[in-house]
Amino acid sequence: MRILGIKTKNAPLPIGPYSQAVKFGDLLFCSGQIGLDPKSGNLVKGGIEKEARQVFENLSAILSSAKSGFKNVLRVEIFLINLNDFNKVNNIYSEYFSSKVKPARVTVEVSKLPKEASIEISCIAYINK
Repeated sequence: MRILGIKTKNAPLPIGPYSQAVKFGDLLFCSGQIGLDPKSGNLVKGGIEKEARQVFENLSAILSSAKSGFKNVLRVEIFLINLNDFNKVNNIYSEYFSSKVKPARVTVEVSKLPKEASIEISCIAYINK
């Protein structure tokens, strides 16, 4: 098997030396996404809920470009600047992960994220054949 980098213009380009996602076999490893608007490259304004929605839209674009989707996500990592935002993020998260079996997940509070973001999310998914 070989490693294949995934790139889509419908999600923000990486701000460092990494891929938006990497495909290995039937697995897709999505890099952490923050609430960057893919067109402007700027962090969306409006608080944690706007940022979280943009993060999920960015992940959706990456998953779709690799012929996957939220129903195929196996594991999610959420990084929050403020763990008090946990319930707000959970409400939005539930809109994207509505299947009966939810992905395994980790949520942690961190001191800082790139570009002063409030949230970053990465995930691992499988790809349908």
